[in-house]
Amino acid sequence: MSGGNLYRRFEQVFAAHAERCAIRSADGSLQLTFGDLGRGASRYANALATLGVGPGDRVSVQVEKSIANVLLYLAVMKAGAVYQPLNTAYTAAEVTHFVEDAQPKLIVCDPARQVEMRTLADRCGVFAVVNLGAHGEGSLAALAASMDDRHETAERAADDLAGLLYTSGTTGRSKGAMITHGNLASNAETLVDLWRITGADTLLHALPIFHVHGLYVALNTAFLSAASMVWFDRFDAQAMIAAMPQATLMMGVPTFYTRLLSEKGFTREAARGMRLFISGSAPLLAETHRAFAALTGHAILERYGMTETGMITSNPYDGARVPGTVGFPLPGVSVRIQGNQPGVLEVKGPNVFKGYWRMPEKTREEFTADHYFITGDVGTIADDARVTIVGRARDLIITGGFNVYPKEIEDVLDTLPGIGESAVIGVPHPDFGEGVVAVVTASGPLAPEAEIIATLSQTLAKFKVPKRILVEAELPRNAMGKVQKAELRRRYAATFG
Repeated sequence: MSGGNLYRRFEQVFAAHAERCAIRSADGSLQLTFGDLGRGASRYANALATLGVGPGDRVSVQVEKSIANVLLYLAVMKAGAVYQPLNTAYTAAEVTHFVEDAQPKLIVCDPARQVEMRTLADRCGVFAVVNLGAHGEGSLAALAASMDDRHETAERAADDLAGLLYTSGTTGRSKGAMITHGNLASNAETLVDLWRITGADTLLHALPIFHVHGLYVALNTAFLSAASMVWFDRFDAQAMIAAMPQATLMMGVPTFYTRLLSEKGFTREAARGMRLFISGSAPLLAETHRAFAALTGHAILERYGMTETGMITSNPYDGARVPGTVGFPLPGVSVRIQGNQPGVLEVKGPNVFKGYWRMPEKTREEFTADHYFITGDVGTIADDARVTIVGRARDLIITGGFNVYPKEIEDVLDTLPGIGESAVIGVPHPDFGEGVVAVVTASGPLAPEAEIIATLSQTLAKFKVPKRILVEAELPRNAMGKVQKAELRRRYAATFG
């Protein structure tokens, strides 16, 4: 692995493949070669310098997904600054916390939010605010267009920050995870090798790029391997199917795959030219895995990671991709459980982040004495080192003194007729401390609540059986498809009085 600024690695690839298509929009309206990427990144980096951004400065970015946004990401890295992507759904009040905490030199926002972000910037002492639109328009794009297309890449050490990504904050205020150039380089190199990504690949990119999956896993592996990309502003199942004959690789969240399966046009023939389908960011139901394989002949490769670590494990390229598991630790990454299984997974390796921004005490709390990061995910590790995720430690239910892991119950529920998806939560109970509640969606006619509970009682210990089965039209999810159990717990907190 090379040290220093990761952009230097990308720069070499861009120069070596300057005339080849790097990225094209799904509708064909925009296409950039690798040479265009390099020149565009230089123009944006020069624009950043004009706006006072230097090595180590944070750049807060809340803009719609666009190819121009990719150039900005590359430029921030090239300039040696720190890219801080923000979910486009965050309100001004939520963004205030991130800006106050990160203390950026520059805010890049949607043109429609320029005025409110300028007000926030003035209050927080931010040097400048510029905007960038969904179609590559805006004041930053105009400034970059006027700049020279040559820029000297900033010197950075492998331990210097490349990204500042904030956690979802479901258990308190969001924390800024400090991601280094070395973290990104090690993960990208490993995944390119493990998933055999080459310049012959074309990746379907429909993920948001304010998150590790779409930003670091997808973009960095493509840039490092000289793979080309077909760019979707958002997921559109029919458009993805139409593009598959020109592609070989897809990365997605589980909802991408369930939506593809519901499309009549998605057939074995439609997926015939694809080499690999990868899933992550949320658990993939074993039922979805099996249905996808039956329809297409492709076994989805599920992997596991998190904001603080990038990717941790992956099912193998060759060998069994076991439904319901997330595979084996990546080369150079150690995963363990201390004590009995299931237990909290701990991880150590070059992929693990530097710590939480301006939170040294929290950083110390989240690492063991021998420098393993405590993930908060509960899982099991088989004798062959294969990892299975059971759930989050914070989702553990303690009812009447017994520990209940929701996934065990969800796995049973999801096999019952008429149940589409399930989420099991614990809510306050006057006798048991917490009562087990299942929230389900319907994929067909549902049996009465009492009948479902009776069925579960045949296979689950009494303390694990939900006391209530509640039906929702759909489960609340975040932008990456993860079920928001904190929202369900809030919604049903008064179930037992």
